[in-house]
Amino acid sequence: MRVRVVAHDPTWSVKAEQEAHRLQNTLGDIVVAIHHIGSTAIPGIYAKPIIDILLEVDELEHLDQRVPAMEILGYESMGEYGIHERRYFRKNNQHGIRTYQVHAFKAGSDAGERHLAFRDYLIAHPDAAQAYSALKRTQAAEHPDDIQAYMDGKDPFIKEHEARAIEWRRYNV
Repeated sequence: MRVRVVAHDPTWSVKAEQEAHRLQNTLGDIVVAIHHIGSTAIPGIYAKPIIDILLEVDELEHLDQRVPAMEILGYESMGEYGIHERRYFRKNNQHGIRTYQVHAFKAGSDAGERHLAFRDYLIAHPDAAQAYSALKRTQAAEHPDDIQAYMDGKDPFIKEHEARAIEWRRYNV
């Protein structure tokens, strides 16, 4: 997978909202909440042009029963895909380019809360968001053909700021 980060696109939030409506209409009563997460949810920063969605459901088993409905929407089900108690779905466009990723967790899970805290923290702390943006650009330039090296290069920043975000969220939400 080629690593490409681009300037913030204001249509990302609209696309995330439209996809959230499709997910809500398809999955119905098992959905507790749907959130736009990841770098495309943070105004003004560079991101891989893939919209990340956090789907909170009542029970993962109920979502597992609705995998065929996700497939009708064009998603490929990847199971936990390396993260315990997550369901991961990915969707490509007609050219085979990834456009959406859905990270599904049981509502209130620590992992889901971590994603939301990191997003909200970066929105509330523009200097940290811009530092993350610069890091993403540097990593993409240094590792254009190695997604794992790109991810590894961001990992220390994410861990440090995720810890700050969780602490910050305790007092600000």
